Amino acid sequence: MSETTKQVEQSEQVLTFVVNEQEFGVDILRVQEIRGWTAPTPIPQAPPFVKGVINLRGDIVPIADLRERLGFARQAYGPSTVVIVLRTQGATRERVLGVVVDAMSDVMTLPAKDIHPTPDLQASSETRHARGIATVGEKLITLLNVEALFGALGSEASAA
Repeated sequence: MSETTKQVEQSEQVLTFVVNEQEFGVDILRVQEIRGWTAPTPIPQAPPFVKGVINLRGDIVPIADLRERLGFARQAYGPSTVVIVLRTQGATRERVLGVVVDAMSDVMTLPAKDIHPTPDLQASSETRHARGIATVGEKLITLLNVEALFGALGSEASAA
């Protein structure tokens, strides 16, 4: 095995973005596309962080506000607001979900040595929803566990 192959196997590529002035990341392989903000069609009796649904090339996709899902205060959507369309693994099949974030940041390749377990804070919501903390220089990036955050959303809500 070449040295380059070893380095690729021992790293992870993530899409990073900003929510509430904090940087978060998701596995790049989960990202289907990035869209500008457009208001979705509201769904009656949905959780408050679910803004509604959009029609994405024939698929009905729920749109969730990550800021609200993580317990941060609501904020008006602006020109930097984007929706990251993610593929998540449901109980029986893959699902698609849109996540509203404050702004995009970057695509990064993180060496495995720079990804650390989340601190044990007695299963607080932030650590339950994080699968690790990456260090990039002095900066910390929370790597999100998308299934833990949004496990019951989408067409499999009754099966999850």
